[in-house]
Amino acid sequence: MRAWIARMTEDKIDQDAIEKAGQILKEGGLVAFPTETVYGLGGNALDAKASEKIYAAKGRPSDNPLIIHIGRMEDLETVAAEVPESARKLAAACWPGPLTMIFEKTDAVPLETTGGLTSVAVRYPSNKVANALILAGGGFIAAPSANTSGRPSPTKAEHVIEDLGEKIDCILDGGAADIGLESTIVDFTEEIPTILRPGYYNKEMLEKVLGTVRVDPGILAEDSHVRPKAPGMRYKHYAPKADLTIIQGEMGHVIQEINRLAGEQTKAGKKVGVLCTDETKDQYTNGDIKSIGLRAEDETIAHHLFASLRDFDEDGVEVIYSEAFDTPRMGQAIMNRLLKAAGHKVVEV
Repeated sequence: MRAWIARMTEDKIDQDAIEKAGQILKEGGLVAFPTETVYGLGGNALDAKASEKIYAAKGRPSDNPLIIHIGRMEDLETVAAEVPESARKLAAACWPGPLTMIFEKTDAVPLETTGGLTSVAVRYPSNKVANALILAGGGFIAAPSANTSGRPSPTKAEHVIEDLGEKIDCILDGGAADIGLESTIVDFTEEIPTILRPGYYNKEMLEKVLGTVRVDPGILAEDSHVRPKAPGMRYKHYAPKADLTIIQGEMGHVIQEINRLAGEQTKAGKKVGVLCTDETKDQYTNGDIKSIGLRAEDETIAHHLFASLRDFDEDGVEVIYSEAFDTPRMGQAIMNRLLKAAGHKVVEV
């Protein structure tokens, strides 16, 4: 099977292609599609067999729940058994957008979609192509990221084609994703709303709407044995083919150490990559040096992170050294992904 590919933009949606892709979903097939975060691999969320196909295509553990994407606020009641007033308040502030909320599920949602859990994760994306597809496909699309499990998440259709082009029915190419990191996940089955995965909406932004918000201690632990609550956060994710190490500390020492390590690996015949920012890129002397943005505008770092890891793979890089990106707004989300991509391999200098 080779995926049928349809190209469009949010400003110029191909409605015929959307209807065709929607029909594929209604018949139990799989469609990859753009969102404002990353590309999603969609199937009918209310069809157990479609959810099983998603797990099989990705090679994803079946206890890792799928997020249900809706296209209208009122459709939340179909899949969520109880929505607290605090969640409605947050939805009013952040939906449609890069936010996922967890509730107790209704009987309409099969356990195959929720990874066997009695709770359900729901998101209402803002991307217009995604929204059109959801409505054309029946209103409820289960969609993890559209990549082979463990690989960097796809921010372009080309990434989806590389990983899943021979395994799914259709790919909607809507250009590069705006944000580049997956949605923030907030659990409303807890007494206090709890962030299970950091993303575009950080703790401070959520607290302005909700008041007190907890952060699951497992999501930023540098010790890989500290287990986060969200099943998806327990598995190795986002990893390039190369061996990735994060160098952390005072920036002058970080640059010195990366130059030393990159020089040693280059002399040993290894192809080396360096992940840095515009502020420091000219201070590196060895390897394939990639700036992924500006620390002062950390949305640029988030936007380029996964694509840069995939670019290193394409370039045949064997060893990657990365700066740490503890920036004020999106630093928690960026470092969560980078730590998992590195298998929690961090060198302090």
